[in-house]
Amino acid sequence: MSTEAGIDIQRQLESLIQDFRASDLPMPVIVLHAEDAADDDRVTELVDELREGQQSHGTRLAVAPTEPQPGAVDPMARAARLLCDLGDSRKWGDRSAAYRPYAFPRLNLVRALQEATDDPEMRAHWPIASAGTPDGNTQREEAQTHLLRILARQRWRPRRPSRRPRQVLLTDVQQFLPMGVLGAFTALLTRPEWYIAALAGIGLMVLLAVLNHVPGRAPLFLWLRRESRWFLTTTFLQSAARRQSTSVRLLRPLRSWRAIAARAYDVAEAMREGGPFPLQLYVLALFEDLRDNHRRGSWDLRGFKRTRPPVLLLHRVGRENGGIELIKAVSDVRSRRSELDPLLIVAGVAADDAALLDRGEDGVPPAGRPQPPLQPRRLQQRLRHWYDEWAGNLRADQSPSRTNALPWVLRIPLPREELVQLRETDWRCVRARHRPPLARVLWSAHSLFLVLVLAATAGVVHARELHRTYCSAGLLTADRDTERHAAPGGGTECVGIATGDVRFGTYLKDGADEEGKRLRELEDLVLAENAKVLRNHPDTYVTVVYAGPLSSSTADPSLVKGNEELAGVYLAQRVVNANYTVKLRVLLANGGADMGHQRVTAEAIADYADRDPTVVGVVGFGRDLQSSPDVTRRLHAVGLPVVSGTNSATYLPEDFSNWFSLAAPDEHQAEALGLLARQLRTRHTAPYALVLARDTEQSQDRYTSEQATYGGQMLQREGFRLLPEQAYRVANGNPELRHHAESICRGESVPSVIYFAGRVEDIGSLMTQLSTEPGCANREIAILTGDDLSKARFSDTGGRDGVAPRITLYHAALAELREAASGTDFYNAAAKYLPGLEKGEATYDADDFASGQTALSHDATRALYWAASLGDEPQSRAATWVNLRGVKLDGMATGRIDFTDAPLYGERRGHSIVLKRVRRTAEGVSEAEVLCSRPAGSTKPLDVRDCSIG
Repeated sequence: MSTEAGIDIQRQLESLIQDFRASDLPMPVIVLHAEDAADDDRVTELVDELREGQQSHGTRLAVAPTEPQPGAVDPMARAARLLCDLGDSRKWGDRSAAYRPYAFPRLNLVRALQEATDDPEMRAHWPIASAGTPDGNTQREEAQTHLLRILARQRWRPRRPSRRPRQVLLTDVQQFLPMGVLGAFTALLTRPEWYIAALAGIGLMVLLAVLNHVPGRAPLFLWLRRESRWFLTTTFLQSAARRQSTSVRLLRPLRSWRAIAARAYDVAEAMREGGPFPLQLYVLALFEDLRDNHRRGSWDLRGFKRTRPPVLLLHRVGRENGGIELIKAVSDVRSRRSELDPLLIVAGVAADDAALLDRGEDGVPPAGRPQPPLQPRRLQQRLRHWYDEWAGNLRADQSPSRTNALPWVLRIPLPREELVQLRETDWRCVRARHRPPLARVLWSAHSLFLVLVLAATAGVVHARELHRTYCSAGLLTADRDTERHAAPGGGTECVGIATGDVRFGTYLKDGADEEGKRLRELEDLVLAENAKVLRNHPDTYVTVVYAGPLSSSTADPSLVKGNEELAGVYLAQRVVNANYTVKLRVLLANGGADMGHQRVTAEAIADYADRDPTVVGVVGFGRDLQSSPDVTRRLHAVGLPVVSGTNSATYLPEDFSNWFSLAAPDEHQAEALGLLARQLRTRHTAPYALVLARDTEQSQDRYTSEQATYGGQMLQREGFRLLPEQAYRVANGNPELRHHAESICRGESVPSVIYFAGRVEDIGSLMTQLSTEPGCANREIAILTGDDLSKARFSDTGGRDGVAPRITLYHAALAELREAASGTDFYNAAAKYLPGLEKGEATYDADDFASGQTALSHDATRALYWAASLGDEPQSRAATWVNLRGVKLDGMATGRIDFTDAPLYGERRGHSIVLKRVRRTAEGVSEAEVLCSRPAGSTKPLDVRDCSIG
């Protein structure tokens, strides 16, 4: 600053600005004038220096054009023109000013309304008849319609936009951003891919933006804009309204639009009449916009970031340019509104015109107005004193009775000696504290960008984790009833209970094409039947969960067991729903390849059962694994009974009261095979026997260890001389049997009977090894094994499994289908409902039914349904559990299903069982024959005569 006055005034301004950082202060209209009219130019230069100083300090600063204006005679109109261009954010400093540019929606709305009012087209439409008369009302309605048409053509904005078209477009898009976010979030609830949700949000925003810019119509959601809400609710405009509604509601667009239209016309009429109203409306709109731009409670905390108040500079105000009327209007509006706004106005005025700003036209000083102190003091001290005095008198000076006072004007007379230019070496630059506010650091575009980057990164990581963990996942959510787990031999498989859009068939690996197609077909049929049940019988159904091996692995790509069991469950569902009032809904649960993840599946079933009271029980869990006790215990905890068709564990019904099985237990199978072993022992003078078991130390298998235990006890009980038990390992899906074959066949005592406690997939390798070893190739050897061999497809039925030339295979099977076939409708129903069956293929010895797994799963489902629908009413799961001990069903695929004699914590009798013999014929074909059998429901024990091996 080049003068003492400039230095002191700049310091006083900085003092006000620093106080503004901490609290909202009343901002005066500072009027600078010289005490001597000869120094008016020096005051103008001082105002220019103040402008440069504030710009260097980063103040939002606008300079109103105070040059004489051609054409405007009315001082009020001249004053209004000073404010017209202030709605352009570029008038308030460049991008280097703190935070983002100002927005002036209210000021631009008033300007647009003024332009529409002054439009030449409106001159012929203003009403000329008196208000309240029929003609006057009609003319008024026509004028209102035409005014709205002009405003719509202007898009309710000034004709000369104060902002660039790009900024206008971005402003419009900002209105639709919440709608786009809402659309994207709504799409996310359906768990689509992330890009579908993004496209849904962006598409909704683009659609709204296109509709918003249709020519000749008002913008979308006009009634929800902040300027429209202000336009309807400010008390300043109530005098122009004619008892019209000011209600603005999101769900009442028509009523809101009528309120805006009526208010716009009323204000236009008042503006057309002229007087102080248009000028004061401009001032009020400017103040409201600036208050909103510095509102601390906004979402972007802009009031905390803009710590310097905006400054409006008026170089030389007078009557000829409307500056005096502008200052008076500012004081009047502030006194009427009694609300603080942040605008600091600095004006330079000629010494001769200064009295117009705090006295009436007669020049008489207002009563009670303290006169400036006469004692000589430094200007800086006088400025502080004058400001304190002005702030203290502000309350009384706003009284309506003080008609000659301009309470918001702080007049500062500048003596000549303080306007004298100093030597250049004495010029001072008043420093401003320019520490960035904390809100600017913590809540800014950069911090927001960082937060968004971190949030997006976390979202991507979370989404990737969801997609890695769960089978069905979106951007933020996932179906947590199914999970991805490592499959044996590599890859992943989907395990759990399919309650949403999960299809286990879609996760199958190559190598199971035909079986995979069959699984997907059965899944679709079950889901279609479920949808029909929920749609037509929402209150009269029960839900049963089938848990089986519905995925494959590299080590064992077969899906035969899962497909056959699922076919039986679906068949039971169709039969039940076609013939009974209480309908059956079936949910599918995958325990993984060979049920390797059945513990996870049981947890998912239990969690889902806690949410769905219609779940009454579980069918399946057909493999005996180390985790089987934990699985049964978890389901027991939520009150779910389990009816298994093929799990032959002896200990499960003894340890758990909720376990029911249709499969003959391992101990019973060994006892039955003992009838054959007894006959084999009599054929040799020195009968040696050996138990060859699969090594389960590194696997979950428990079935083979149970078979080995009961098989060894049986052989010892039948009088065989037992050789040491041998256990073979399985590596990469292949059994390591060569060493064991050499040990068996090259030893001193070659066994005549081998009890094979292994899996069906290992028997072929054993046959190959034994048939090539010299000690066994020319010796008759019998191999006894359990029910897992019932899954084999021997060569006489078109399968690939077979036996060596001098080896006879005896194995147990779980389902006696031949004797039960004549008394069941199972095969007729299968031909009717199961897909892919040609005419005449639905027979007990057909490939799809020979193993008995379809029949057993069907019967297990029918038994559980009977308990869940007793009395033709849906039963609770607790009642279903109790009712299971009263199940007695005839005409099932395996015979009679009877749980009435099942002891609590004990194994029942009356299981279906079959003993088969497989041997090589003269044609080189492995042929299977039934030696003896017993259908389900019969408790008659098998004897040697019935099971003669000839």
